[in-house]
Amino acid sequence: MTVDPRTPVLVGGGQITDRAGGREPVDLIADAAFRAADEAGSARLLALVDSVRIVGLLSWRYRDPGALVAARIGAEPAHTGYTGSGGSTPQALVNAAAADIAAGRAEVVLIGGAESWRTRTKLRAQGIRPDWTVQDDSVPSAPMLVPEVPMRSDTEKRAGLDRPAYIYPLFEQALRIGAGRSIDEHRTAIGELWAGFSKVAATNPYAWTQREYTAAEIVTPSADNRWIASPYTKLMNSNNMVEQGAAVLLCSVAVATRLGIARENWVFPQSGTEAHDTYDIAARGALDRSPAIRVAGARALELAGIGLDDLTHIDVYSCFPSAVQVAARELGLAVDDPDRPLTVTGGLTFAGGPWNNYSTHAIAALATRLRESPGSFGLLTANGGYLTKHAFGVYRSEPPAAGFRREDVQAVVDREPTVRPEPGYAGRATIESWTVVHDRAGQPERGLLAALTSTGRTLAATAEHDALQRLVTADVAGDRIEVAADGSFRFS
Repeated sequence: MTVDPRTPVLVGGGQITDRAGGREPVDLIADAAFRAADEAGSARLLALVDSVRIVGLLSWRYRDPGALVAARIGAEPAHTGYTGSGGSTPQALVNAAAADIAAGRAEVVLIGGAESWRTRTKLRAQGIRPDWTVQDDSVPSAPMLVPEVPMRSDTEKRAGLDRPAYIYPLFEQALRIGAGRSIDEHRTAIGELWAGFSKVAATNPYAWTQREYTAAEIVTPSADNRWIASPYTKLMNSNNMVEQGAAVLLCSVAVATRLGIARENWVFPQSGTEAHDTYDIAARGALDRSPAIRVAGARALELAGIGLDDLTHIDVYSCFPSAVQVAARELGLAVDDPDRPLTVTGGLTFAGGPWNNYSTHAIAALATRLRESPGSFGLLTANGGYLTKHAFGVYRSEPPAAGFRREDVQAVVDREPTVRPEPGYAGRATIESWTVVHDRAGQPERGLLAALTSTGRTLAATAEHDALQRLVTADVAGDRIEVAADGSFRFS
């Protein structure tokens, strides 16, 4: 078939896992970009980059990190951009870049991100500020390409549910209850799921933890695998204590042809979609569902003209086991198919969870898989916030018959039923889901829960000893509680 010269193509991806540490994020991104150009087989490609788009960084603040990366790789881009926080941003950036290339608004786009979080954390504990690049106020801030994911609703703030490590366990408990499993049965199931992810990471040369764990090792608390928030031990949480960077290069077919980039290096974005669930988790229609994943995932496949059975390689965003299970359920994917695992990297626990940038690593890894199996399709899902904001991409080594297609399906998602959040609720309620946060010594510290009222849903917390013991030892689904005006609760 004749390929439109404006067709976007991903020609190279690069990854860095810097175990020595100490390097600042823009240096890691630049090195990843050089590796991406090496994979593309074109030393000239980086000089032609006309847009540098950087995934939001947490370990260091720059006013325009894209400009610094451009200087390091010898590019003079007409455009740089940055994103707010959110794990969906790498795929959202690819979707936008592909659309821009197809429309003639860009020719060569570099997308990248990195974190030096382990170094930053260690130095901060010693009161040391690293000697990394500082851009003063004379440098204009880069345009914000993707806004921050809201993660501070009034309902969440009152109960102290202020981080993913506390909220994803609520989704996990809801999944267990919906599946009709006992607490022990469900912990075994999610241990087996995560053991499968570790098996993939063990063969990933860029994984931070290249070791295969058993399900028992993952779910059993120990000195090296302490409780975080039940039912999750440390080995079921995203690992952000890493030094990692990744970058991908996209260009038009015309540029790839002109530079002589080998045809076997071309991976074509087929389609991309985006949507978000309610920003307030108390408003979710169900804690174990995601209408945005269901609608946006199905539409991505539809735009690419394929079905689930056409997919060979898949990477489902995997910050916590509940994220994978909800996505698999909404997409119709099996979580236990040994012939089609749901990760190409090993996931954020084992491959590494460099905050917002994990999916750039996954995109680079997925492109490599597709080059190794010409003609096959790959699907990538990316998730930001509390299973909130989602981006999907379908990829293949062959060009899309109808050209790259991108769609925001938020209007469809907004028609889905929701629950009334009640941030100031006081009175009787019924426990819907819960978790217990443990301290570093492994002792129960705080109980957090979602509860249904006669008119909606509220979130509540307790530090009371007897209540914590009950939450730790019993299945309290459906139990009655009394919620106070300050967001604390007691059992009725």
